[in-house]
Amino acid sequence: MSTSTPTVVLVHGAFADAASWSGVIAELQSDGIPVIAPPNPLRGLASDAAYVASVAAQIDGPVILVGHSYGGALITVAGTTENVVGLVYVAAYALQEGESLGELQGRYPLSPLVSNLKEWTYPLADGGTAVEVTIAEDAFPSVFAADVPAEVTKILAAAQRPLAAAAFEETATAAAWQSKPSWALVAAADNAINPEVERFGAKRAGATIVEVEGASHAVAVSRPKAVADLIREAVRATS
Repeated sequence: MSTSTPTVVLVHGAFADAASWSGVIAELQSDGIPVIAPPNPLRGLASDAAYVASVAAQIDGPVILVGHSYGGALITVAGTTENVVGLVYVAAYALQEGESLGELQGRYPLSPLVSNLKEWTYPLADGGTAVEVTIAEDAFPSVFAADVPAEVTKILAAAQRPLAAAAFEETATAAAWQSKPSWALVAAADNAINPEVERFGAKRAGATIVEVEGASHAVAVSRPKAVADLIREAVRATS
């Protein structure tokens, strides 16, 4: 069944999972907006973006891609999928074609995240190993979720999903914001991505920008209504 209301596809970032969108999903569902939050593999920019693009392409009708954090880099590439009609960046990276996360971050002072990453290894299909990173558990509250209740933050820290370290160096093969409308929420008190990085990417993309004062990187958890309001704006504009 095709519908004129776009389906919202919520793409989580590193150190989180699809449950981080729970409050936003509840908000959108209360308005009858179709929404799904697929798992992000977190294994590399090209492969993760291809996965998100495949999810979008299999949805009947228009799609709005919403990316949090590293998920923003993925929707930038996956957004070239034909039925994607808009992009929403939530405390996210909006890359330019040919740019990596490391390059975009490197334009500004590094956030506290960078010095609080813990390295792990994981096995590859060819018998080798690769490096993945999480946020050190003691630093997780201040870096990722300073405005989230402590008891919730402890659970988020224990359940975080690691990101392949190679993802920081891969470059974006496309920038969908060049041809599709975009919206962006800047978390003004973000300690995981420098808010200046969020502002720069959003302005360069020509996005409609909302700033949320005092919001941590986990803004979708702490301020689900603010995030959902921006998504609703995108839905209205593209319906």
